[in-house]
Amino acid sequence: MIQENVVSRQELEQAISGFMLELGIPAHLRGYQYLRSAVEMCAEDMELVGSVTKLLYPDLAKMYQTTDQKIERAIRNAIEVSWERGNSSLFEQLFGYCNSWDNNRPTNSEYIATVADFIRLKYGLV
Repeated sequence: MIQENVVSRQELEQAISGFMLELGIPAHLRGYQYLRSAVEMCAEDMELVGSVTKLLYPDLAKMYQTTDQKIERAIRNAIEVSWERGNSSLFEQLFGYCNSWDNNRPTNSEYIATVADFIRLKYGLV
């Protein structure tokens, strides 16, 4: 018999926060909160990854009482900071390439989808 891994919302938030810090996203950035919420929402419903601009950003904008554009820009900034300062070996493990190579950073959608998928698999949310 396979036992399902049940994770509370608080445990999920802590796991995502810890992983984002490991990726090099400073917690003081506004995009950190937005990205954490985006990853959590996508980990619970991967359908959102296919509609980042039409569903995810508007939902986050309502949640944080701001605009879709500010959400997108803050997340992009957090990812850029992470990509410049983060853990190269972890990026290579997750994305197949790292920030020290001559590749561009992943898009917001790619980053959110990859981190959400990692969390889903690690915590048995599939």
